[in-house]
Amino acid sequence: MNRLSPLAYVPRRGTLQTASLAPVAFYLGAYLVICFLSRDPAVLVAATAGAALAGYGCEADRAVRFSIRLGLFLGVTMVVINGLVTSRGATVVARLGEWPVLGRVDLTGEAFAAGAIIGLRALGTMVVIAVYSACVDPDRVLRAVHRVARRSALTASLISRLVPLASADQAKLSEAAGLRGPGAVPVGRMALAQRLLGGSLDRAVDVAATLELRGYGQGGAGGGGRAVPSRYDRRFWIAGAILFPAALLSLATGSGFDAYPQVEYAPESLSLVVTALFLVGGLVPWRRGGRARAAHG
Repeated sequence: MNRLSPLAYVPRRGTLQTASLAPVAFYLGAYLVICFLSRDPAVLVAATAGAALAGYGCEADRAVRFSIRLGLFLGVTMVVINGLVTSRGATVVARLGEWPVLGRVDLTGEAFAAGAIIGLRALGTMVVIAVYSACVDPDRVLRAVHRVARRSALTASLISRLVPLASADQAKLSEAAGLRGPGAVPVGRMALAQRLLGGSLDRAVDVAATLELRGYGQGGAGGGGRAVPSRYDRRFWIAGAILFPAALLSLATGSGFDAYPQVEYAPESLSLVVTALFLVGGLVPWRRGGRARAAHG
């Protein structure tokens, strides 16, 4: 049973894992910008699918599936909440009368459509972040920003490593509590939380002692040589150079989607081009026989 968090980094030979940090950040950053800011439903769906394709191409299957499940849950929640709290729109689906706190609640198709756009943005953003988390080594990030913000980089790197470990500890403790037998006293959430906190503090002490032995608290010049470029860097630089301007141009010109007072969506040629670019861009991390070699390697 795999106890690692679905979002935890696992060393693999994928292109995203092998390429340098800057081109990977440039490439995935284009997806993050368009998923976080766009209101075009076609572009959002294409960018989400492209980010998922990129994750599958680099063996980050668990991260993609987990982020899609969580993103869909959040998306549905956004649709329901926006439908309840927003009564704008000309297409009334149902009149639910007066509610405490909310007042008069009228469900409109336009409110659900606006909530769906928010949900799509949340889903796409989560998929991009999940692919980044599963494919980018936090130790490489620490080394890259070590000279600029040493303490902040160390803190962020430790968090990215220790949070999945704490999640695995919680799963182990819960499983152990369930195996104690029907005659044992049930273990409550507070007891599990105390044990988890105690284990985390013990691990933190060990990490602090290790860092002290390695001289992290003494300052001084950082060592290490220059990073060696990867043969996959060029493809991500080129893809980012195409996708980033396309994303900015799409955001600057508008989406052609309006939820109020009535839902109107008239995708223009630019929207269709950006949709195709972000969908096809998900194939950039793929390489011929990459998954097959990883399965047999």
